[in-house]
Amino acid sequence: MAVSTISSKERILRLFRGEEIDRVPCFSGMGNITTEGLNQLGYRFATVHLDAKKMAESAATTPKFFGFESAVVPFDLTVEAEALGCEINVYAHSEDILYPTIKEKIIHNEEEMEIEISKDLLQKGRIQLVKEAIKLLQEEIGGEYAVGTYVLGPFTLAGQIMELNELLKLSFKKPDKVGRLLDLLADVIVMVAKEYESAGVDYITVREMGATSDVLSPRVFKSLILPYLQKVFRELKGNTVLHICGKTNDIVGFMMESGTKAISVDQKNDISETRKKLGRDALIFGNYDPYNVLVRGDTELVRSTIGRCIEEGVSAVWPGCDIWPTVPPENMKAMMDEITNYGG
Repeated sequence: MAVSTISSKERILRLFRGEEIDRVPCFSGMGNITTEGLNQLGYRFATVHLDAKKMAESAATTPKFFGFESAVVPFDLTVEAEALGCEINVYAHSEDILYPTIKEKIIHNEEEMEIEISKDLLQKGRIQLVKEAIKLLQEEIGGEYAVGTYVLGPFTLAGQIMELNELLKLSFKKPDKVGRLLDLLADVIVMVAKEYESAGVDYITVREMGATSDVLSPRVFKSLILPYLQKVFRELKGNTVLHICGKTNDIVGFMMESGTKAISVDQKNDISETRKKLGRDALIFGNYDPYNVLVRGDTELVRSTIGRCIEEGVSAVWPGCDIWPTVPPENMKAMMDEITNYGG
C-alpha cells in the first residue's frame, strides 16, 4: 500500500470539502480521552474538566499515542447547561472515571419553562475554558491532526435543564410550548458554537442524542426537532456534523435536511440502507460500538468491525458515542492499523 502523503487533518478537511482523499479517515466528534493518556500525564479524570491546559493536553494524547485523527474537547455534556445556570457535580475528589452530571436543573415544572438568557452567557460556566482548550490544541497538534468540539442539540439541551420525562410528555401534549423553549435554546447553541468557531476549531458536532427514533417518531422529529436544528446549522459557517444515537434509519433524510455537512449514526443504523437512501456523495460517519467493540472486544473483533464499517459505505469511521476512557491501547492500535492497511 502506498504511503500517505497528506496529514490526518488535511484528509479530514478534504473530506468535508468533498475532495478526493487517499483513504477513509478515522476520527470522532465526541469524547475520546483515554486513561492511557491520563496516566501518562499523571492527571485524574476529575481534574481535566476544570483546567484548559489539562483538558487540551489530555485530548492531545489520543492522536499522539495512537494516531487517532482528531482531538476533541470538552469531555462531558454539561457545559451549556452549566452556563444556563444548572449546578453540576464534577466529582472533584474521585479517583474513578465519573463524568460531570447535573445536580440541580433550572426548570422544575412547566410553569418555569419561560426562561431568560443572560446577556453575558458566553462568560458563564466553562465556555471560555473550552474555547481556550481549543486554541491550545491547535497550537500543540493542529498542524497534523484535526481539532473538534461539540455542542448539544436544542432538544437534548432541553432535557438537561429540565426533567426529560416532563419534556417528552409536553412534546406530545404542548408542542408549541416546547417549541418556544427549543427556539430559545437554539439561539444559545449558536452563540456557543460561534464562540468555538472563533477559536479556530476544525469542525463542530451537534449532539442531538435525545431525539432518537427510539423515543420520538419520524413525524414528531420533522415537526418539532428539525426546525430548530435547521436554525442552528443556518448560522454556523464551518464544518458541521449532526449526531443522533439509536435508531436513525427512518430519519436520516431529515438529518441531512437540517443543513449539516455530515451526519453521524451509531451501531443501530443500517449503513448500507442509509447509503442507498442518501446517495453516494452524502457524508455519513459511523458506526462502530465504542464500548462493546472497542473497550470490551478483542483485537480481532475490532478489526472485523472496522472493516465492516468501511465495506458498508461510511465516509469516515466514527464511534457511535464517546469512546470510554478505559479502552485498551491494543484495541486503539488495532483500529488504526486496520484503517491504514484496509484494502492494502
